[in-house]
Amino acid sequence: MDVRDAKGEWQPAALPQPSPMWDRPVRLRVILKAIFGHDGILWPKNLIYIGIAVVAWFFLTPSLERTATFRIGWIAEIYLRNVALLVLIAGSLHLRLYVKRAQGRKYKFNARWLATRNRAFLFGRQTWDNMFWSLVSGAGIWTAYEAVTLWMYGNGWLPRVEWRTPAGIAYCSLMMVAVLFMRQMHFYWTHRWTHWKPLYKAAHYLHHRNVNIGPWSGLSMHPIEHLIYFSGVLLHWVIPSHPIHAIFHLMHTGLSPAAGHSGFSEFVVKDDKTFGNGGYFHYLHHRYFECNYGNEGVPLDKWFGSFHDGSPEAHAAMRARRNGFVDDA
Repeated sequence: MDVRDAKGEWQPAALPQPSPMWDRPVRLRVILKAIFGHDGILWPKNLIYIGIAVVAWFFLTPSLERTATFRIGWIAEIYLRNVALLVLIAGSLHLRLYVKRAQGRKYKFNARWLATRNRAFLFGRQTWDNMFWSLVSGAGIWTAYEAVTLWMYGNGWLPRVEWRTPAGIAYCSLMMVAVLFMRQMHFYWTHRWTHWKPLYKAAHYLHHRNVNIGPWSGLSMHPIEHLIYFSGVLLHWVIPSHPIHAIFHLMHTGLSPAAGHSGFSEFVVKDDKTFGNGGYFHYLHHRYFECNYGNEGVPLDKWFGSFHDGSPEAHAAMRARRNGFVDDA
């Protein structure tokens, strides 16, 4: 049943909680389930992104022999590939959820639809504004990071690990999972940094115009923020990796925000069958600004006091922090 409060806000019955893999004492079975189990860190969404990265590496990425020399041709190929993937992922979600409105407002956090006459957005339309920043600045800076990284790999300037030996296969497989944790930790700290007042006023404000979020809102950022947001790939400049790890890191950074900002907790697949999306944790950040800078996978918000699960108690704690009070009870 779709129950909303007086402000039209919908809340899932199960409030977001930190991943149990960080509980103490350490329990290996819990950790493995949190990573590999259904609705865990890998399955199902992140395996899809891994699959996209693998296909992109083998079929949609210039050879390292080509990337060893800067040429506009191969860089343009990468840009067009990244744009196409953004249109495929964010565009498909937007088409189904906001153009066709295939499931109406069912599982939608905010009862309102995206703004169509709002002067705060370019062209007066939220979707057009979000698409502009995503496809021009977002895909552009994503491509710039990828091009420089592949150029350095092509010239043998980065520490590289191959998949050719059993040890290499084990290391590279673990690195694919590690990328997800690297992403989460990098996102928390850089995101919290963009809430520093000077940086917020210079750049991050643009992303936060999207209080009511949609799939194209995820990558709708100021170019300064895009430079910070995609900088996680620099970790592969010092950590021994294979080029596919850097590509996956960038693709996850560029593509995963579409679902995370869809504005829906569940995607209705057929009849009453749904595909779990989550997203409520980050939606609360867009609603209240000063909480949930990261996500539940690596619970840095819980550890550093910025966690908000949507409950009245969490909201009261957030208001107390904002007003400078500390509850020692």
